[in-house]
Amino acid sequence: MQNNIKIFLLVGFIGLATGMLSCKKTSEVSHNPSSPILVDSFTASSGGVGTEILISGSNFSADTSQITVMVNGHKLALVNANVRQIMAVVPAKCGSGNVIVKIGNDSAISTGIFNYTYSRVVSTLAGDGKAGFSNGAGTDAEFNFNNPTWYRSSGIAVDDNLNVYVADPGNHCIRKIDSLGNVTTLAGNPASSGYADGKGTAALFIYPYGVAVDAAGNVYSVDPINWDIRKITPDGTATTWAWGGQDPWTVAVDKATGYVYYASNRSSGNIYQVTDQWTTNLIISGQDYPAGMVLDKSGNLYVAGNGEDVIRKFDAGSWNGNVIAGTLGVAGYLNGTGTAAQFAYPCGLALDSTGNILVAGNGTQNGDITNPDQSIRLIQAGTWEVSTFAGSGAAGYADAIGQAAAFSGPVGVAIDKNGTVYVLDKNNNRIRKIISE
Repeated sequence: MQNNIKIFLLVGFIGLATGMLSCKKTSEVSHNPSSPILVDSFTASSGGVGTEILISGSNFSADTSQITVMVNGHKLALVNANVRQIMAVVPAKCGSGNVIVKIGNDSAISTGIFNYTYSRVVSTLAGDGKAGFSNGAGTDAEFNFNNPTWYRSSGIAVDDNLNVYVADPGNHCIRKIDSLGNVTTLAGNPASSGYADGKGTAALFIYPYGVAVDAAGNVYSVDPINWDIRKITPDGTATTWAWGGQDPWTVAVDKATGYVYYASNRSSGNIYQVTDQWTTNLIISGQDYPAGMVLDKSGNLYVAGNGEDVIRKFDAGSWNGNVIAGTLGVAGYLNGTGTAAQFAYPCGLALDSTGNILVAGNGTQNGDITNPDQSIRLIQAGTWEVSTFAGSGAAGYADAIGQAAAFSGPVGVAIDKNGTVYVLDKNNNRIRKIISE
């Protein structure tokens, strides 16, 4: 009888323990909507595409179909989860931000930020490195960017069909590089300089510097020796659009309005708005060597203050300006936020689809190889945080990833609708290409 009681009690204990374990297992795999989600920590704290993040906290779920993990508005792929941990994978071009965990109507946000690291691959799109003139595919082509040596140029632009346009002052013409890397002459005659409207080689320029493209694919160029702003249609027909109030060195187009803007790269340089052919207004005066310009979707104008080592924003319409990045009057190479950053004779500007600004760093007259900035910098929209996009403080020539790549006198920068970046690499007489990821 005693043995039967012992057996009964043992079986009952096992059954109770099993039930307790079963209940514990059920509670540990399920999210409790009555309790908050907590994100305590995550690792890794930085990385690029494919980085695995292990998120630790409480009240998660083992059912990954219930969970959404986000960083900077981008959804991460889930690997596995339980109530205390989640493993997720970072997608391409994710960007930086807090880690957000959502389960049903509940969500939690991390206190720390995941810092996304882009893999930016720099290659050579066109040019063999020699100063000369030759049309052809890729590195079979030749440019003459460093003649004359005394110019500051931002002469590169790209249209919606991925054609890149380059001002080639040493060859007195505007060059076109198609999406396959084939280089041709859009307008101008490399064998003859002067002033003439016309189609193709019938058009004459002396030293064309800045170029910009409107929404219809027309190219605008400026020639400070001829003092003219030219409109060039896609078939290469050049027409004088306006005469400069001062010698025009750089040009930009507001694609929403079609208005053209040009600036004179002088110690007291003015910026002008051209609303239609022959209709010009002075909108900003007395700038210290204004160089590259670009407009955002709201019509605000960003200008590289080449003579003051800063980037300014001018509000649309009122044209009130303020420094958003760079230390006024201090030339250097330093990343940081806003005015804590340093530039050294910044030149070309470009704007990406999210409002970030790219800056071509070496706008010295002769592409000085001792200039401390031989890079493309990025200014984060809104925060004005400055970082290095590609290149470094050392001049050279190297196709590589990120800061391991080398430029010598990067004076112009453009970005296409897909986010690919193009650089006018002055001393290297090449056009470089940067693909993120």
